[in-house]
Amino acid sequence: MRVSLFASLLGVFISFSAVAAEVGFQSVSVPDLPGSPLAIGIWYPASAVPSDRMLNLFTQHVAPEAPVAGGGHALIVMSHGHGGSLDNHYDTALALAHAGFVVVSITHTGDNYRDLSRSTDLPARTRAIHTVVGYMLADWPSHAAIDETKIGMFGFSIGAFTALVSIGGVPDLAKVGPFCAAHRQAYSCILAQESPVTTPIVDTDWVRESRIKAAVVAAPAIGFAFAPSGLAAVHVPIQLWRAADDHILPSPDYVEPVRAALPIPPEYHVVAGADHFDFLAPCSDALAHAVPSICSEHGDFNRAAFHQAFNADVVSFFLRTLH
Repeated sequence: MRVSLFASLLGVFISFSAVAAEVGFQSVSVPDLPGSPLAIGIWYPASAVPSDRMLNLFTQHVAPEAPVAGGGHALIVMSHGHGGSLDNHYDTALALAHAGFVVVSITHTGDNYRDLSRSTDLPARTRAIHTVVGYMLADWPSHAAIDETKIGMFGFSIGAFTALVSIGGVPDLAKVGPFCAAHRQAYSCILAQESPVTTPIVDTDWVRESRIKAAVVAAPAIGFAFAPSGLAAVHVPIQLWRAADDHILPSPDYVEPVRAALPIPPEYHVVAGADHFDFLAPCSDALAHAVPSICSEHGDFNRAAFHQAFNADVVSFFLRTLH
């Protein structure tokens, strides 16, 4: 047992030490017929000299358009929350790229900070995941650097819901009406009232992505819709996160039903003192000024310190499950 543990630790050390020291970055527009093109950001191992570059209201240290260093990289696809954008988890993407992963993050058409016109078109989100994975494996100019057998997904809030459906989850959206009748002031129910679903969503509307082999699911929205058996077909490793003081998706209606419905117990983390938006990258001064509601810290919780541990745990999980 001691030899086996040593070998496992050595393998993780080699995985960390063998990758390129820097990160390249590309901003790309991907066709998404019949919808509008998808804006994506791509982070990847590179050996070029990086510099500080703006990414919306963040500054990241990257080498734009640098060649990809090495090959055989696992791919991680990211899905943001309601009204977000591809940069929402850029620090986690950077940590993954430093560890040898190629990371692609989507700005979901119709559900982003500039355009909320299709925020309840949930099947469009799953279609976007499938489209972008296909692009990265076949059409991205550096696709040969990706190992197509090693694909993971990271999702936050409604992006976490997107991840669960993409890997085989079957939500019962008929539960939303009764839930919202009993929880009229719930954040998700207010959104549903503002942007009602005009065409009922049926199971055949969802687009699955069977190539995803592991997923990080943080603060999943509409978690109650998966109870009790909506995740019976999900058999990939899951790292599940809950903010203990989440006021947007509070306990026990969101994360807990997902945990209970998963047939394979997930790696489960409850973050003491954290609120919903603490899973987003630590705010820049510009973002804190523009959108203080997602940047305010409370008590003695330190988002920057949390993200150092959070990113390390996400990297470690994908190293174990995809390498």
